[in-house]
This record gives sequence, structure tokens and C-alpha cells, in this order.
Amino acid sequence: MKKMMKEVVVLEPHKTEVREVPVPELANEDEVLIQMKSAGVCGSDHHIYHGLNPCSTYPRIPGHENAGIVVKAGANVTNVKVGDHVIVDLISTCGTCYQCTHGRKNVCEHVKVRGSGADGGWREYFTAPAKEVYKISDRVSWEDAALVEPFAIGSHCTARGRVAEDDVVFILGAGTIGSIILQSCKAKGCRTVICCDVSDSSLERAKGYGADYVINSKQEDVAARIQEITDGHGCTVAFDSACFPGSLTMCLQPGILCNAGRMVPMGFSTAEEKITQAMINQRELDIIGSRMSQNAFEPTIRRMEEGAYHTEGIATTFIPFREIDRVFYLMDHPDESAKKMVILFE
Repeated sequence: MKKMMKEVVVLEPHKTEVREVPVPELANEDEVLIQMKSAGVCGSDHHIYHGLNPCSTYPRIPGHENAGIVVKAGANVTNVKVGDHVIVDLISTCGTCYQCTHGRKNVCEHVKVRGSGADGGWREYFTAPAKEVYKISDRVSWEDAALVEPFAIGSHCTARGRVAEDDVVFILGAGTIGSIILQSCKAKGCRTVICCDVSDSSLERAKGYGADYVINSKQEDVAARIQEITDGHGCTVAFDSACFPGSLTMCLQPGILCNAGRMVPMGFSTAEEKITQAMINQRELDIIGSRMSQNAFEPTIRRMEEGAYHTEGIATTFIPFREIDRVFYLMDHPDESAKKMVILFE
């Protein structure tokens, strides 16, 4: 194994550097050393680069959608071994706070998130505690392995939203996470899923993933169209995966959610919204936060191994790590065809 490696650091918004550094050593016998093979590029990585992620600090190595091979394991490690293909959890937690002891470790008081508050996987090698590493079959391609984390988000947020078969679901934003939420809802037997976006190509893709109705909000009145589709009842659950300033207010406008509906916002926009108590209480809505995932990695990996997900077209743009500048170029120059990037390592 080589002694030096390359890593990508966002020094500050819009300023990056590729460094050559020593391959890290295990800090203790409970850790593993992982050779990276693929890393998804998430919207939050865009926000880190643009200085719009309120959870991030600098300098920072991005990357929380990480897949690779174990190349060294400490003496105490029993869950994985050298040569195993693995997915790395994005969070490190204390295990003792109220949240950790009540099934909410994803919002641990002391949570550290790889690629945001702690360094992530946009580097050739990194170490992690073995308890935060999950084995995945080597039959799963590296391109698909990088998608485990976003599919785990889909599993978690639909569980938070208590999605059930008789729900009528509205998804604002048919990008990567919106498309995954759509698939998660259909897997739970939802009778009707409505996707909304400003991109016809994203909406067309959503149809292929099972959307029952699509709405282009540039061309149609969203609330009026939902009233038409639902015979005046409205939707029972709404997911905001567009996450632009004002998107939450948009989803809460009368006509979209029915009485007793559930609203699940997915973003971290810090912009003030025009939400009133009456918008919530007149319909007794549930506003349900959702962050990352909780106990979703292992079931998501099993479903990925079983081929249960429609992964074709989720990631659209595959970029070799040696061409990492292309990732940042596309962050600065958005391309409609590059809906989600995945970095591939040699």
C-alpha cells in the first residue's frame, strides 16, 4: 500500500485545494482503514462549497456518501475484515445523551457529521471506528454503493412522516432526494404520489420511478392542480426536498395539505418564512423535522443488495477523483443533465 495519498479540502467558500498527505494510521484497535472507491456528491456538499451550509466549518474535507474497501483492521474489529466492501456512516455519536439513549442518535447532542462538522471521504484513504462501518456485498457496483446514504435518508424521512398505503403524498422537488423519497413511498404501497418541480426532465424521470402525477410549478397553479387530483381533499403528507427560501411556506399554503396532514421539510435554509400559527393549527398539521437517518443503513444495504431500488438515472455524472476540479466546476456552472455526481476512485 502506498504511503502518500491525495485529499480535497474546501479552505473557505469557493476556495479549494488538493493536498498530498501521508496515508493515516489507525488511532486505536477499534478502527479500520478504508480505501475509498466511490463518493456521492450531495446538495449539502454544494452548500459547503458555496458557504451556505450552517452546519459546516472550515477548512473541511467534504463527502458523507462514502463507499470503499477495508485495507487494515484493528485487533478488536469483528464486524468487518480486510477486503470487505463497506459503507461508512456519516455520523459519530456519544452514545450516552438523551437522544442517543432514546433512539434519536442522528440528532445526538454531540453529533459529528462526516464531510460537514468533521472531515469526510473526498480523499483516497481515511480511518473510521468499525462500529460506524457496514459491510455491503461486492456484487453491488461502486456507482450504486455511493447511493446507500441518500436511500437511507429516504427510508428515514418517510418513517418520520409515518407514510402508509392510504396516503396521498406531495413531493416538492424531483431531484435526487425527491426521486428517492418517491421510490420509498411507492415501496410502502402509497396509492398516490404527486411530484412537483420546475424541470420537465426531472418530472419525466419521476414518472419512470412511479410518480402518479407530476406538476411543473412554472406552468401550473400547484394548489389548484392538487385540489383537482384529490377531488378537493388535499394531500395527507408533503415532503419539501426542494428546500429553497420560501419552499416550506409554499407547501403549507391552503389546498396542498389536508386537515391532519403531515409536513416533512428536508432542508437547512436559514431564510425566514411567512408561516403563521393559523396555517398550522386551523388544519392541525404535524410539522416533522428529519435529519440524516437513524438505524437505516443496514436495511438499506440489504435492499440495495436485493436490487430493490431503481438506481439507474439517480446518479447521472461519474467523475474520476483525479478530475475533482470538474465537480467544483459543475457546482459553479450547474448543468441540467448533471443531476447528481458520483466521484470514482482508482
